[in-house]
Amino acid sequence: MTSQRLLTAYTWAFLVFMFAPLVLMILASFNDTSPPSVTDWQGFTTKWYEFFWMPVEQLRADPVLRALDRDRFLMCFGNSLSVAGMVVPLSLALGLAGAVMLTRWQSRFNSVLWWVLLSPMLAPGIVLGLSTLVFWGRVGVPGGLFTIVMAQVTFVAGYPMLILMARLQRQPIEMEEAALDLGASPWRTFRRITLPFLAPALFSSGVIAFLASMENYNTTMFAKGSACTFATEIGAMARNPNGHPPVINAVGTVIILLTVAFALGHALLQRKERAL
Repeated sequence: MTSQRLLTAYTWAFLVFMFAPLVLMILASFNDTSPPSVTDWQGFTTKWYEFFWMPVEQLRADPVLRALDRDRFLMCFGNSLSVAGMVVPLSLALGLAGAVMLTRWQSRFNSVLWWVLLSPMLAPGIVLGLSTLVFWGRVGVPGGLFTIVMAQVTFVAGYPMLILMARLQRQPIEMEEAALDLGASPWRTFRRITLPFLAPALFSSGVIAFLASMENYNTTMFAKGSACTFATEIGAMARNPNGHPPVINAVGTVIILLTVAFALGHALLQRKERAL
């Protein structure tokens, strides 16, 4: 066997290892049985998807769905959107400040500051969640959505910072220097030159920060107190000793389809821009 064939075989094995569980999850989301299964096929159904909007009478008539608290699940999803709505702008602001400081401030302490700003990304989520809960508890703030926001911002802000730093390092510094020489204030230079240049990176950073907030489990689990989010509620449902309900498979399938759709849309837009 040649090295090229060996590499091809390894690539296909890796792809199967990565995507076979996702395919099985999608198939199980259409099987009329609980816990989810692809070997014990009981018939095609879409009720696991209809769970979120089916009438209450139909919901109570199903032996599996009636055991689930739909209102709580939707409330937890709303909490995740509220948390992400606060985490994203805070992370973008902090990430932008850190990126500008590390790329424009020339100091011998830059390397130390780099590791200080990135250290929350390397810390275990359990540590971040517990430390946030303990700190705010000492000042009289109980665990809830506020502590979740504070815990998530500590590490989510690192993602925008890295993306914006990469973008700033490609910006010609001469443009800013020329604007300053012509009498523009630092704020006007930043607003009229640097910020438009960073616009694509800010959009990408916002999307990544939103996804990181929505899917985060470890940090959120230990900082949430009595509150709940989309990720922690799914985690609680998955820990069912009798097997998790297929509704989780349906939710995962929708997330996969949305991710693929956004990725394809982004690729098509990029191709269109190159054609122009």
